[in-house]
Formats: sequence, structure tokens, C-alpha cells
Amino acid sequence: MQFEHTSKQYDVELESVRAKVLEMGGVVEQQIVNALESLTNADVNLAKDVMERDARVNALEVQVDEDCSHIIARRQPAARDLRMIMMMVKTITDLERIGDEATKIARTAQRIYEQDRMYKPRFNEIKTMVGIVREMLRTALDSFARLDVSQTVEVARQDEQVDEQFRAAMRQLITFMLEDPRTISMSLEVLFVAKAIERIGDHAKNISEYVVYMVKGKDIRHTSLEDIQRETQS
Repeated sequence: MQFEHTSKQYDVELESVRAKVLEMGGVVEQQIVNALESLTNADVNLAKDVMERDARVNALEVQVDEDCSHIIARRQPAARDLRMIMMMVKTITDLERIGDEATKIARTAQRIYEQDRMYKPRFNEIKTMVGIVREMLRTALDSFARLDVSQTVEVARQDEQVDEQFRAAMRQLITFMLEDPRTISMSLEVLFVAKAIERIGDHAKNISEYVVYMVKGKDIRHTSLEDIQRETQS
């Protein structure tokens, strides 16, 4: 879905900002992938790369913020255009936070593998979670790029799956800690990572919901799955 204005320069400005948002999305997705690989492959250098990429994410957030401020000042957008700009500003906030969560995971990997620990964490429990949140982010960014709300319900469903997997992982880790106190440190590291992944899912869901606000003019945050389905299909 594309909207054209009588001023072609206006379209160019909006498209330039959208491109930066999508670039930011690509960077944070790679951060997620590399953060998990740094954990599972004991790759401290890859963990450092994730942390270094965070500077690029932050720089893009600042650029998009500034661009949106300039468009508001020059164009004084209303209605649909204002929703578009608000969607982009909100989206970069969530993308920046996804980058922060990926950086937390990378720091955990660095902390684990730069120390000579007797018990190393096993991250098998959270690999499925990572696969789901990465798909959620891709879908949300695709919806953003095409202004398509058709997959919003699926993203919301996947978020519920991630939440359930996080609760299951937490129960399992608590069991480990109760049965063998020597696993406490290891289990806490895994739990910390699992929580970061769960938060990434929340942010991806937020991005998907902003697209609905842009296209439909409806705020579906904090609503049920049934409400989301009704609003996106109406």
C-alpha cells in the first residue's frame, strides 16, 4: 500500500525515513542471530560484534527521530501522514530496545565464556523461542514495509507461544536449581537470556500493532487476540 502526495519531495522524504527504519530492523535482526550464535558456539568475538552493532542501531534511531521532527516542522502533517510518522517513531523505539536485549544476551555470552566456570549453561531450551521471535520481527517489518495488517493476528499468536515457552523454561530451570544447587548460577544465566528473548517478542508484537494504527486508525494495544482479529479483518 503506497500513498502519493502532490509534492513528490514529500514522498521522497517519507520513503527515505522508511528505508532507515527498515535498515535498523535488519541490523537488530542480525544482532539477534549473532547473539544466539555467540551463546551456543562460545564465540566471544561474535558477542563483541553484537555489542558494537548497537552503536549503529542507536545512530539510526537518532537519525530517524531527527528526520521525523523536520518533516513535522516543515510539512505539518495531519491524519494519515501524522499516523505514518508516529508509527515510524514508535517503531524505532522498539527496534532500539530489541537491540538492547540482543546486546544483553551478547554480554551474557561474554561473561560466561571469559570466565572459567565449572558448569556452563545449556541453551537448548530457548532455541525455539529465538526462532519464533526472529520470525515475528521479520513479519512485523514486512507488514511495516507493505503497510499490510493481514499477519498481525499471527504475530500476536506467536507472542503467546513465546510467553508460554518462557514460563515452561522458567519452571524447568527452577526445578534444576532445587534439585542441584550447583546449577543455580547456570540456570540464572539461561533465565536471564530467556527473559531477554521474551521481551524481544513483545517489541516485535508492538511494531505489528503500530501498523494497524497506521492503516486502520485503531489502537489495538492491550487488547485480546479476538479484538485484534476483529479490527484487522474489518
